[in-house]
Amino acid sequence: MPKRLLFLGCFLLLISMFLLKIPALNVFDLGAVQWMFKHRSHTINSIAIGLSIAGGMPFVLFITTLWCLTMAWYKKYINIVFISIGIFGSIVLTWVLKYFISRPRPPEMYFLVKTYGDSFPSGHSLYAATLGCLAMYVYLKHSHHKLICLAMSLWVFVMGISRVYAGAHYPSDVLSGWSISFIWITLLYLAISKYQSANKE
Repeated sequence: MPKRLLFLGCFLLLISMFLLKIPALNVFDLGAVQWMFKHRSHTINSIAIGLSIAGGMPFVLFITTLWCLTMAWYKKYINIVFISIGIFGSIVLTWVLKYFISRPRPPEMYFLVKTYGDSFPSGHSLYAATLGCLAMYVYLKHSHHKLICLAMSLWVFVMGISRVYAGAHYPSDVLSGWSISFIWITLLYLAISKYQSANKE
């Protein structure tokens, strides 16, 4: 699984950079936002607003805290380290990249939700993918691992689409958020696994 996620992360990052840097492809980015704006409905609007709250940093930190407390109850301390470094690393990566790339968000007329900071990468998409990847690795040996992967993949996908639907991000922002998370969490997982193996010898 780590190799597949690393490959997918690198592939999506490459696509997102093409969309960001090649002017001719910017039309696709804005076109996707405009298309979703024209096809909004009250029901989907409510879902997108709810996802905006659920995928924001405060709620993500709340979920992370509960998860770590659960891991502490079962004395899974290495998982606490993995989850904590993964989440806080993702937050740092998000805001550092936003600062240095400084990509403006889509025009304000498309906003369905309040936004903060620059557009690239999508923080909500990166945080959702981080939680998803962490769950996939933490429960790698769980009897229902495939079901967990399916649920997390759906969560990541829906969160990303909702950010474009809400007019808060371009598709390339979402792809970059996913890709950065896939790469970061996989590299962290491999590093921790190597550390555990070295300590067992």
